[in-house]
Amino acid sequence: MRSTGEVMGIDATAGLAFVKSQLAAGMSLPKDGTVFISVADRDKTQGIQSAILFKELGFSIAATVGTAEALRQAGLEVSDIVAKIGDDDGVTAVELIESGKVQLVINSPRGRGPRADGAHIRKAAGERGIPLLTTASSGLALAKGLIDWSEHPLKVKSLQDFHIDNENNGKTNEL
Repeated sequence: MRSTGEVMGIDATAGLAFVKSQLAAGMSLPKDGTVFISVADRDKTQGIQSAILFKELGFSIAATVGTAEALRQAGLEVSDIVAKIGDDDGVTAVELIESGKVQLVINSPRGRGPRADGAHIRKAAGERGIPLLTTASSGLALAKGLIDWSEHPLKVKSLQDFHIDNENNGKTNEL
């Protein structure tokens, strides 16, 4: 329950449970549009996995230079390459967010400069009500959850019913 506070989601898959937790925390989850991804080097593998899944869902990907290069090396198309804040080399993440082109932000900064940029990115996303995930693992969980959600509608089921179903052959009767 990283960034969700006291919210819990439970379902047949971890992805659906994560989606439920984010909805319960008040996050409005996009079904399409552009995902802005900027992840630290330590998170590039999960960032690539997330981007692959978001592309499968039909999202476009925008990324900072370093993340875009990692995505391209993995064979993924990046629709917008974003400049660092303060650079004159193109559109920054804040400008892209403010333009309304971004529907989801995944940002896991590391280091003094990226953390400062991350603060501006988080502020811009928050001011516009754009969902923001601050770890690569939460970005991957959401991507998996959106895929699961596209295949299985969310259902309300009591915790007791989950336990009963688990006692009956170790699986739930319905997804």
